[in-house]
Amino acid sequence: MVKLYLIRHAESMGNVEEFFQGSLDVEVSPKGLKQLEELKERFKNITLDRIYTSPLKRAVKTARYVNFYQHLELIRIPEISEINAGGFQGKKWSDLPVAYPQEFHDWKENQENFQSPDGESMKDVYNRMVSAMNKIISENQNKTVVVISHGCAIKTYQCYLMGKSLSYMSQIGWADNTSVSEVVFDDDLKPDIIYLNDSSHLSEENSTLKYSQWCRK
Repeated sequence: MVKLYLIRHAESMGNVEEFFQGSLDVEVSPKGLKQLEELKERFKNITLDRIYTSPLKRAVKTARYVNFYQHLELIRIPEISEINAGGFQGKKWSDLPVAYPQEFHDWKENQENFQSPDGESMKDVYNRMVSAMNKIISENQNKTVVVISHGCAIKTYQCYLMGKSLSYMSQIGWADNTSVSEVVFDDDLKPDIIYLNDSSHLSEENSTLKYSQWCRK
């Protein structure tokens, strides 16, 4: 059996300034630091064996707070990083429908076929996420592990966990920053989802989704 906690990174400046981050290496925001204090306490009394993180700063910072009471090595895995969205990256959400109307439509309505100019495809993200996660799970029998990743990358993997195709991505809502999913894998690596995208550790004022518009555009 393997217990997995899959966590989205804390709010970053791209979330605040509402531009498409993708693989840009953006710092955690002031509210993100408050979220991390609450996430840290959520994991205070949970014994962990390993912590894996995307190498992007917003994920590594999140991993350090999860690790506050654990003192484990942080294992950086590039394959669980966020989508490289090419021409979308660094552009305001409000500008994307004008700059890239077809690609933005796919992002909103047809995510399984999304690919921005000079970016990787959603299918590429799915394939690398599933491959990396399968490796992590297979190497951690009888352990409890944390994986820190990103909104889009996590959504692709959640499709896999639920036995859905990528076409289901558009039906999965965005997770709040620092949201946690718990999944237990049996000895045959079959997943049992305990919960998805839980942010009950966050106080209302520290929610990102409650106040942001980017996820609604």
